[in-house]
Amino acid sequence: MDLVAQVIGIVAMILTCFSFQCKEKKNVLIFQMCGSSLFTINFFLLGAYSGALLNALGIFRAIVFINEKTFRPKHPAWLVAFCIIFLMSYASVFLFFGKPLIVRNFIVELLPVIAMVASTISFRYSDAKTVRFYGLISSPLWLSYNIFCFSIGAIICEVLNLFSIVIGILRFDISRKRKQ
Repeated sequence: MDLVAQVIGIVAMILTCFSFQCKEKKNVLIFQMCGSSLFTINFFLLGAYSGALLNALGIFRAIVFINEKTFRPKHPAWLVAFCIIFLMSYASVFLFFGKPLIVRNFIVELLPVIAMVASTISFRYSDAKTVRFYGLISSPLWLSYNIFCFSIGAIICEVLNLFSIVIGILRFDISRKRKQ
């Protein structure tokens, strides 16, 4: 079961990393949605229920953002709704999935919730600089959570995401400031 979970996580990582090579935002979100689907299974099989629930919610969030004209996801009500749903998923890990109520679990299970809030905020912006900024919040939090859960695919995915964010900051944000 653990081997199956890790293989699914690695396939999810490949899909997620590939998403950043798509030209259109819609295709990026579609590949990320596919990656989130597999990460949902990966985390569930590893017993990492916060990660599973939040990735499942990430699928719904991607659908909302893919269908911008229908749902208007940049409206503040969506951000509030997603934050409430993310917090509810956090509580459900302790209430319904039986995660022990100890300080370590309170902290570890909160990491991906904060990461999801940050990435949801970033989806509301069009400029890449802001998206990268929020990625510097989201990615290390997911990485920490992935290490605690030992999801190999998710760990590699976040290391690659962080590497990509830093390169983007160096190439576009810092070099532009120097030129100006």
